[in-house]
Amino acid sequence: MIRKGFSLVAITALASLCTASYGEDGSVYNSLNGTASGQIRMFYIDRDYDGSKTYHRSAVAVGGHLKYETGTFNGLSSAVAFYTTNNFGIGADDLPGDTLDPTLFGEGPSSYTIIGEAYLEYTEKKSILRVGRQKINTPMLRAHDVRMLPNMYEGYLYSSKDLPKTTFTMAHITKFAAGTFSNTYSGGISGATGGYSYINADMGKFTNIGEYAIGVKTDGITFAGVKYAGIKNLKLQVWDYYVHDILNAIYFQGDYSFSVGAVKFKASAQYVKENDVGSGLATAKKILTSKNSNYKDIFDKVDSNYAAVKFGAKYGSVSGYLAYSMTGSDSSNPEGSSMINMWGSTVGFTNGMVSHHEFYSDTNSWKAVVAYNFKKMGVNANASVYYCNFDLGENNGYKTNTAWTAKESGFDIKYYPSNVKNLQLRLRGNFPRDFVQGLEWNEYRFIVNYNF
Repeated sequence: MIRKGFSLVAITALASLCTASYGEDGSVYNSLNGTASGQIRMFYIDRDYDGSKTYHRSAVAVGGHLKYETGTFNGLSSAVAFYTTNNFGIGADDLPGDTLDPTLFGEGPSSYTIIGEAYLEYTEKKSILRVGRQKINTPMLRAHDVRMLPNMYEGYLYSSKDLPKTTFTMAHITKFAAGTFSNTYSGGISGATGGYSYINADMGKFTNIGEYAIGVKTDGITFAGVKYAGIKNLKLQVWDYYVHDILNAIYFQGDYSFSVGAVKFKASAQYVKENDVGSGLATAKKILTSKNSNYKDIFDKVDSNYAAVKFGAKYGSVSGYLAYSMTGSDSSNPEGSSMINMWGSTVGFTNGMVSHHEFYSDTNSWKAVVAYNFKKMGVNANASVYYCNFDLGENNGYKTNTAWTAKESGFDIKYYPSNVKNLQLRLRGNFPRDFVQGLEWNEYRFIVNYNF
């Protein structure tokens, strides 16, 4: 991790490239057959708690990333990217609320800069091999770029489209650098189902896969996936993630599209199966319980199922979908029968903007979304509203022996001003009720993204 002093240099470089990297025709300049690109991001968040908590927190940050990719020589190329988030001394006293929201920053919370990408790449026809620090976006390992900085991975990735209508991916990941969203959690089962560490490990630096998740060093994650689109209107994908000495997860998804007149429909199904492997979890439980009795209930076995279906429709500028999901239940192992993913968060059909309750064991969830695109009205914008309902049974892994219904509603508006190329203005809101019994809040986010 690089200290705050360099963060200021990085953000200055972002601003200078923003004004200097375009030619008169708007194209990015090529330097020594290489290309510079990036994003400047400003993020404001405001959350007002009510119920069992009654305080107000907010924060504003400015940052983004700057990336340089070399040209290709005999199939070989390389890239490096710096990612930064900064509060420039803006603290809680300068903003509405009582405390500084930590989810836009690093430990502390504080500004920081990280070399998030640094890789060599070899390209042969429709295949690539990438080695080093990189972004990965798959159903269960992904960037999850919902605050200031995304998740990053270090390892080896091979992807091929040589077979017709087929994409094959395989990789071995040794280290994980959690993005700023990981500051939402403080470990425990909420972290483990939300995509981050059970032990609340440091974020923003590349750490061994096992040490980050449970405090035990392991050999990383080996995964492979196949996407197939060779059947008319049908897309299929299957993935297997083998987390050495921790767990194995199999992910399946199918999407079928069809039309009736002017209405386009899409039906989707999703299934995940997880089982523990090796001795890593048992070792972690032994170590943690010897240090802190609060870890006595940590899972050392994983045996979980998650299934979901989704049905969507689109007519002209209006679209929407309904989704339903359910998880398995085990009264003797409520944490281990939840959907465990500590390295980037699983894509779930029924997740809210902040609520991931659908991954707790013994939970049935549904979600409804309606969206509208304003392009036909001459405005380059789209908006959506959603509602989620999570029925948690007594064997749920979050608050065992307590059944309740959590709810979340919200909206998302994206606007692209016509007079400023590559600029996005985004306003989001989420309003959970009984997130845990008696806990609710109103949260608003305003985000500016400028890509160059």
